Amino acid sequence: MRILFIGLFLAPWAIFSQNDISVHVHNVPSNKGNINVAVYNSDATFLSFDGVFKTGTEAAHEGVVQLMIEDLPAGRYALAVFHDENGNGKLDTNWLGVPKEKVAFSKGRMKTFGPPKYKECAFQIHSDYEIDVKL
Repeated sequence: MRILFIGLFLAPWAIFSQNDISVHVHNVPSNKGNINVAVYNSDATFLSFDGVFKTGTEAAHEGVVQLMIEDLPAGRYALAVFHDENGNGKLDTNWLGVPKEKVAFSKGRMKTFGPPKYKECAFQIHSDYEIDVKL
């Protein structure tokens, strides 16, 4: 009986527990600027500026850069990563909208005619999670 009571008492904390994503960004070409990560939690908002669920930024350095995205509830997420080499806080594109700075996504890859879809990039977390992304 006591175990059942303790389990019922702790269940709400387990449901709402927060998780961290450790993002390892590989192939960073230089020490200039920052590595930015945008976390999305739905197909409807994927890659929209207003739809970003959470963000993370770390100073760039050649090779591998590690970022932590903290306090995420269990769920389905997709990441968009870019190397803001000039440090202006935005992804620079050419007149066609093609990125001039290196971009990458969780699981999905840039296509010939645009970015991948949310479902191609999404992953499920139930606890702390590590992911490797290649620029």
